[in-house]
Amino acid sequence: MISSSNKSPVKASITSKLHSNFEPTHLEVINESHMHNVPKNAETHFKIILSSTKFQNKTLLQRQRMVNSILSEEMSAEGPIHALSMVCKTPEQWEKILLEGNGNHFTPSPKCLGGDGTFSK
Repeated sequence: MISSSNKSPVKASITSKLHSNFEPTHLEVINESHMHNVPKNAETHFKIILSSTKFQNKTLLQRQRMVNSILSEEMSAEGPIHALSMVCKTPEQWEKILLEGNGNHFTPSPKCLGGDGTFSK
């Protein structure tokens, strides 16, 4: 049996780093590469939904910078990630979202507008 880390090494690395650094109360790492002009099974475009107590008393910009810092290797010019969308909430904010029934209703990531057309879907 092939483990998900062998099939999706970038996703596995992101998940591991976020778990160990943020001790999340909720974490989703979603590969959105299929929505873009990239080769099949690419790992270049991700959405992260993350809830952590480490976000307490931090602005949205500070939270995103925290995540970018942890994923600096993956986000570097030589790294595999081309685009990263983030939802960074405190546990209280996440609980409120769930109570309101909005846990799966985040703004969708934008459609791909780039690429040179090299790869077909």
